Amino acid sequence: MIDDGTGLMTIGELARTTGLTVRTIRYWSDEGALPPVTRSTGGYRLYDAESVARLELIRTLRELGLGLDAVSRVLAGETTVAQVAAAHVSALDAQIRSLRVTRAVLSTVARRGSTPKETTLMNKLARLSAAERRRITEDFMAEVFEGVDTADADIRTRLRFAAADLPDDPTTEQVDAWVELAELIQDPGFRGTMRRMIESNAADRGPDVPTGSSLWFVSRLVRLADEALSEGVAPDSPRAAGILRALIGDADPAVVRERLTSMTCVRLARYRELSAIVNGVEPPSAYEEQFGWVVAALGARTGS
Repeated sequence: MIDDGTGLMTIGELARTTGLTVRTIRYWSDEGALPPVTRSTGGYRLYDAESVARLELIRTLRELGLGLDAVSRVLAGETTVAQVAAAHVSALDAQIRSLRVTRAVLSTVARRGSTPKETTLMNKLARLSAAERRRITEDFMAEVFEGVDTADADIRTRLRFAAADLPDDPTTEQVDAWVELAELIQDPGFRGTMRRMIESNAADRGPDVPTGSSLWFVSRLVRLADEALSEGVAPDSPRAAGILRALIGDADPAVVRERLTSMTCVRLARYRELSAIVNGVEPPSAYEEQFGWVVAALGARTGS
């Protein structure tokens, strides 16, 4: 404190009082966050007791990660500490989400032993913004559903078709699933497979709809096969033949078997599984056991 009865302090005295360095205080002062009360006759900056309190607030806000611009607005009364804190919380949340995605990507890379090229792709896909991720899935859905009669409002539900949306705070498993899913749904070959599946399942059974392509047929298949499995009916037994007649009528067993075999596409099942993982829900049943029983029963009828 200078010995002139004013109670004013030099930067050096202010530094000793607060424990901050002279260099830091001078920088904050130069930036306008801590203007001097006045200057001495020699041109030295002088500060008072209020400057000490102001300096403590600056230090607190800086330690919390706020920039000097935000600190200066608070000190100038242009905003409140609460408002700045709320904005800073949002910024920190975004940083935390980004770090978690980065951590998940690195964990996946470490587990897979990925090549540099794969690592770059995974990082690029995982770090896409929510809007960019939605655009990928929306483009996929638009292509595979284009021109398909969607008068049947619940077709997507019955196909267990839901767009995957990576959460802001994904697990390593979700990031891994999203990367694989993003690669899958951008593959023209898979899009074609999905398109054909949707086209063949968009209409209900009718006189011109082949047996084995209707969703209602699949629903009955699952129900009848469930009953057969629970009762231990062998696929090559006479009773199985009766179940097949109830299911396919006079249709050619070989044709129905071919259709069912194409419907049990491994990539379609993987798509549903990955979508469920990304969305954080239980993967839907692929009814592999039920389809397998019917395919075996049809094979017994056709000798294949």
